[in-house]
Amino acid sequence: MGTITKRSTINKSTVAVKAYDKVRLARNNHRPTGMDYITRIFDDFIELHGDRKFADDPAIVGGLALLDGKPVTVIACEKGHTAKERAYRNFGAPGPEGYRKANRLMKQAEKFGRPVICFVDTSGAYCGIGAEERGQGQAIASNLMDMSALKVPVISIIIGEGGSGGALALAVADEVWMMENAVYSVISPEGCASILFKDAERAEEAAESLGLTAERNRELGVADRVVEEVFARNGFDPVVYENLKILLSLRLKELEQLPADELVERRYRRFRALGNR
Repeated sequence: MGTITKRSTINKSTVAVKAYDKVRLARNNHRPTGMDYITRIFDDFIELHGDRKFADDPAIVGGLALLDGKPVTVIACEKGHTAKERAYRNFGAPGPEGYRKANRLMKQAEKFGRPVICFVDTSGAYCGIGAEERGQGQAIASNLMDMSALKVPVISIIIGEGGSGGALALAVADEVWMMENAVYSVISPEGCASILFKDAERAEEAAESLGLTAERNRELGVADRVVEEVFARNGFDPVVYENLKILLSLRLKELEQLPADELVERRYRRFRALGNR
């Protein structure tokens, strides 16, 4: 395993960035998706499909992989890049079968003692009639409950948008990390503005109040680490994936040293403490 390196192809501006500018960056069509992280960080990824109840949800990708030679379970929201891919992936909005698939894979990981790594990038769970009829709320609630009690290490990384319960359903983790230009919030700025101001055009104003940036989430204790983004000509510089791989490997080794009961208790205390800052 190598050492963490740092290389930049652009100069970081010292000018303060508005919260809504971060939202735009998080939603950018050229931003790396879950599969980009999986293919660049892990070896021998084997995708597993289906929730064993209804169908396979392309908005959630999950399976087995090797991280520095160690078996792990990887689960990711996937938006796709092209218009065709995005339509197929339902623009990264999972249905209940997606969350049930994730839940199945996490329980499987617990059975075989594999750590779980989640990459979260969704504006929210799909809110169509069919999804509600098939138990969207129950599927999300089950994930929240079951993730809180998993007896293996769990790290969730917000890589783009982290929207509402649809994101939280994959983020009840021992540690929650955020990419530098990711956002994480209980509601979108547009939704917040529509409710509070009765005007979605005031989304920029709402974004400032929501505290949705990576740095603000870290200040509040919602996020444990902010991962720097370094850009090259076509997306992230490879150093971003190299560093993230090293960080994940090192932190999982530390978490695996903890007894299972202590791991669960620490996770419980982590979420009970939110809102105290």
